[in-house]
Amino acid sequence: MIDLASATHKANSHHVYAKLRIDTPICRIKLPRSQAGWLVTRYEDVSRLLKNDRLVKDAANALTPEKLAKEPKIPGFLAPLTRNMLGMDDPDHARLKRLVQAGFTPLRVEQLVERTEETAERLIHNLKGKQTFDLVRAFALPLPVTVISELLGVPEKDQARFARWSQVLLSAPIDSWRIVLALPSMIAFVRYIHRLIEFKRREPADDLVSALVALEADGDRLSGEELQAMIAILLSAGHETTTNLIANGMLALLRHPTQREMLMSQPGLAAQAVEELLRYDGPVEATTPRYASSDMEIAGASISRGDIVLGSLASANRDERQFVDPECLDLERSPNRHLTFGEGGHYCVGAALARMEGRVAFNALLRQLPNMKLAMPEEELKWRPSPVLRGLEKLILKRAVI
Repeated sequence: MIDLASATHKANSHHVYAKLRIDTPICRIKLPRSQAGWLVTRYEDVSRLLKNDRLVKDAANALTPEKLAKEPKIPGFLAPLTRNMLGMDDPDHARLKRLVQAGFTPLRVEQLVERTEETAERLIHNLKGKQTFDLVRAFALPLPVTVISELLGVPEKDQARFARWSQVLLSAPIDSWRIVLALPSMIAFVRYIHRLIEFKRREPADDLVSALVALEADGDRLSGEELQAMIAILLSAGHETTTNLIANGMLALLRHPTQREMLMSQPGLAAQAVEELLRYDGPVEATTPRYASSDMEIAGASISRGDIVLGSLASANRDERQFVDPECLDLERSPNRHLTFGEGGHYCVGAALARMEGRVAFNALLRQLPNMKLAMPEEELKWRPSPVLRGLEKLILKRAVI
């Protein structure tokens, strides 16, 4: 049984998926909290999964009362945060998504370009004089943290702290031994969200959290728990995937010098290049879990009501039935209908923001640090232990001497 979060799988996942697509388009997997699930690997099947309204996000909409009672219990102080878009079904999901979409439209995102470019320039300037550096810590993490913080209205002094808290929250299974180590960060994160809400009630500003706080007054649009959960998921997911995109993408470019040189010479290719980097080794390994609300068949397998099903986005994005030479990094690839941001009602609300940040990040790095090289052995590259996200723990680079 495959463990999507294991270091062994992460290091060899694309080879594993290539074999699964041929022989086992749906297989059993091990999930956190000692659960088992199904993993779908072919593009067409994953696409169908993403749009199948019989596969639901909220376990309460699929499990019998007896099975629901056996589900792992969430600590009481974290319970309000479960009322977020990622774990909800329509009509609640659609309602919550509508409330935040205005903050992430392509027009609103384009208004953030100049500030994002300034942030990228500042972060690269801070690397002056350093011969080696960790791209994740020095650039890939603080860039999207700053952007989403400013969009939401998080004060600058709090940005580094909330990044640490949210990373712990995203990576610690709730009933593993790691929950003990994660508890202080989780408690601090929840308390911080409460303080941020109270601050925005007293001193509203032109930011997304202030807008959401104002909506809370209209109880049939946004409840108190939904407000907390919305802020938590926007703060966390709003930077985590872009951090992975930048680090994974830079590693891919370092491994493909011809493609990297092409992008350096044609910065106008950045938008198209970002799409290929999202496809080739994107920031998300698999979909978040879905529950079968009734018995069904997927890719020839009999799925029972209550079974957990995930779609492998990493596998679908390299499916030879959908893409020509899928193992090849081609920054000029067109068409490029990758599934990294999902499909259907749960299509990523922050897709335009992530694309813009990626475009700015790669152009800035390649322009100002054109001679970067990997400064750590390939075998020491480690992926963070998440069944859903795909992100490097660190990426040590050095300035090459010409």
